[in-house]
Amino acid sequence: MTEFRGTTICAVKRNGMTAVAGDGQVTMGENVIMKNSARKVRRIFNDSVVIGFAGSVSDAFALSERFENMLTQYSGNLQKAAVELAQGWRLNREARNLEALLIAADKDDLLLISGTGEVIVPDEGVLAIGSGGNYALAAARALVENTDMSTEQIADKALHIAASICVYTNDHITVEVV
Repeated sequence: MTEFRGTTICAVKRNGMTAVAGDGQVTMGENVIMKNSARKVRRIFNDSVVIGFAGSVSDAFALSERFENMLTQYSGNLQKAAVELAQGWRLNREARNLEALLIAADKDDLLLISGTGEVIVPDEGVLAIGSGGNYALAAARALVENTDMSTEQIADKALHIAASICVYTNDHITVEVV
């Protein structure tokens, strides 16, 4: 079975704004680009929450769907929905681990949610996941510390930097701000 992979998501929270950016590449196996314009960043819960996902495509969709259901159940409370989702994994020993990561942001919070039931709040307001995640993370941190760029500009530039280094990341970038 051939594995589909390859994406980079970067989120930056600063000055009361959060931007989530993602590239559009879907790679099959090690060397075939299947799609250049996939949309892996989107708005959910009445457009008040922005998510970006990386990992196995089907697992990413399952994780985002479960998270959106929790958001509905907890009236859009991002942290409560994330914690309850994670607790569900911990309590259900038979739950399947999802090979996906999800960045979620609303007007107040920025979180990383894993398909294994982890919830992480970043120390410096910057998160990045996916194949080019480390490149985007380093770039975004440097830009946050050394420029006055907006969150949208930083997230976009960090993805462009990652795309210039990571073969699984392209420069077809979507940015959503909340």
